[in-house]
Amino acid sequence: MNDRSALPDLASRAVGGAVVHANDELFAERENLIKPAAPAYQPYTFGHKGQVYDGWETRRRREPGHDFALIRLGLPGIVRRLVVDTAFFTGNYPPEVSVQGAAVDGYPSPAELLDADWVELLPASPVRGDTENSFDVDTALRCTHLKLCMHPDGGIARLRARGEPVADPRWARGEFDLAALEHGGHVTGCSNMFYSSPSNLLAPGRAAVMGEGWETARRRDDGNDWVEVGLAAAGVLTAAELDTSHFVGNAPGWATLSGVDGRVADPADPAAWREILPRTRLQPDTRHRFRLHSGAEFTHVRLDVHPDGGMARLRLHGTATADGHADLVRRWSAAVPPEYARAVLLDCGVPADTAAELAAASGPDADTALAAAFR
Repeated sequence: MNDRSALPDLASRAVGGAVVHANDELFAERENLIKPAAPAYQPYTFGHKGQVYDGWETRRRREPGHDFALIRLGLPGIVRRLVVDTAFFTGNYPPEVSVQGAAVDGYPSPAELLDADWVELLPASPVRGDTENSFDVDTALRCTHLKLCMHPDGGIARLRARGEPVADPRWARGEFDLAALEHGGHVTGCSNMFYSSPSNLLAPGRAAVMGEGWETARRRDDGNDWVEVGLAAAGVLTAAELDTSHFVGNAPGWATLSGVDGRVADPADPAAWREILPRTRLQPDTRHRFRLHSGAEFTHVRLDVHPDGGMARLRLHGTATADGHADLVRRWSAAVPPEYARAVLLDCGVPADTAAELAAASGPDADTALAAAFR
């Protein structure tokens, strides 16, 4: 799953994103930017401010400057691709856009965000109207917020920030969902994604409708569909949740779970996988919970659905191994600025001098000490 277009949208409202501020939204509201649904348009639909647009649109500027919106990511992480969708904006799209990212801990106000240390993710770049304008991003920064700028003004239907979520070590310890997107779980393979992305399985919260889950096409052979998940950290699983909510006439009949420890075996070798949950009957529109007792350590889990169908969510609860937790902390520390790391360590109760030292240090010994601070 190396296709950047298949990565989850870190900004989507469906995963908790929000547009917290815009300097102007006279014609169309900023919140439209991160709707999970594709933009829509109905001609000759006028409100008291003009044609109704399913996007964010500002007034025509009559002075120097540019318009901007501040987005809080639902899934903080590393942005790999930005999609600036100007669907249905034909004579009123911005000639250029730019995007900056920032790492800010806590719950900053819009005024505080304006003073954040913004890092350029996308320099001012030309865009076309009524087009999904895609830009690959080369950054190592774990962003919590984005700043979308239109030069000078205009309308944008949607912003997609596709990337890799990076777990906050404060919440990925003890027993937690090792498959969750917010902790760094990710899809590594899938047999079929005809109707929807398998990443939906790992999204936060409950699915509100069937379209927020993963659904395959109808099989007409003797095989079955499957999805493979890379866990946020190597760990021992204690419980699984297979949720078929909203799938009434198209839920799988049965499911199995298997796992492999990629540190000692090759996930590409079918013989390396071992059973976690035997073939088990599923009910439509049901949240199934299963206790797991294998005690084995896994880095990858495969869900097989028999023969096909849809599932709303997959949860794999467990505890990270010591080295798995250390890897998780290492990924986080490599992607955040030292001052951000220091603030998080202080929030964990680490003394100020030690927090500053750990945030600035590097190397294997520093990684070990940092991981110990989050255990």
